[in-house]
Amino acid sequence: MILVTGGTGLVGSHLLFQLVKNNNKVRATYRRTKTLKRVAHVFSYYSSEAQTLFEKIEWIEADINDIPRLQNAFKDITHVYHCAAFVSFEPDKYHELRKINIEGTSNIVNLSISHNIKKLCYVSSIAAIGYNEDSEKLITEETEWNPEADNSVYAITKYGAELEVWRGTQEGLEAVIVNPGIILGAGYWKGGSSGNLFRQIHDGMKYFVKGVVGYVDVFDVTKAMIKLMQCDIKNERFIVIAENLSFKSFQFKVAKMLNVALPKKEAKPWLLSLAWRLDWLNHKLLRKRRTLSKQTAKSAVSITKYDNNKLKHTLDFQFKSIDDSIEDVCGLYLKDLSKKT
Repeated sequence: MILVTGGTGLVGSHLLFQLVKNNNKVRATYRRTKTLKRVAHVFSYYSSEAQTLFEKIEWIEADINDIPRLQNAFKDITHVYHCAAFVSFEPDKYHELRKINIEGTSNIVNLSISHNIKKLCYVSSIAAIGYNEDSEKLITEETEWNPEADNSVYAITKYGAELEVWRGTQEGLEAVIVNPGIILGAGYWKGGSSGNLFRQIHDGMKYFVKGVVGYVDVFDVTKAMIKLMQCDIKNERFIVIAENLSFKSFQFKVAKMLNVALPKKEAKPWLLSLAWRLDWLNHKLLRKRRTLSKQTAKSAVSITKYDNNKLKHTLDFQFKSIDDSIEDVCGLYLKDLSKKT
């Protein structure tokens, strides 16, 4: 039996759809009952038998820091997909990020070892991979992480979580790590997923930024995860991105597909530098939530290009084009939007 942690998230829900569609016996964890509706809704995008597929999942309420409940979740499990995580770039959320991303992953690793799990797949992020000073040099799985760099709190905790997985491999656990870029997928239009970007662009964005980063379709992420779990590859990591694309290009492509106005002004580095400082001041004086940190402001104008050749060559993997992914996600966003009006 397969266990999926974080089954109600963007990656988790799409992974569950793929697994049950392929007749796998699956158990998944969730923390709040209301989030189960989102998974059922995601299934409805892709199948006329969504409810039947959804009912094949054995759901168990379990926080990844609740050991007794996790013990129950691991009963009769042979393979684990660890998708549960907390995504935030707010500096004041650092301790919460550590608790969920690092300590939670440590718990999953320990239970995987004690229950003799055959293989673990951990969903990390390109944020946990090193950075090249030369912007034209592609970042690979071998690019070294610099702990002295000005890394975001999210990146620090995802890197720390990876260390827990590698520690597990030293103790006999077989594992693979995937490092996706910005994951494009439907159904999660608020919060920390990319769906929030589609919503914001639809609602209207005045500014564009020229930074470059890697993007990937959510089903490419889940397909890579499943393929890696089904083969003999172990104790390796894989960058999972389809294309390196500027934020400006992404914003414009989405805006055109949603038939809304294009952003007209460039957010220059000096403007972003001023913006994150004002954001910090609002947080300190008015206790408002952080929406822009120093690190995210920097990444918005940074050129970071990633190399996906390891995955392509190892698995003979073919990625979906980002244009096609944007078209599909925009279509589902507009479909959901029409149901509200």
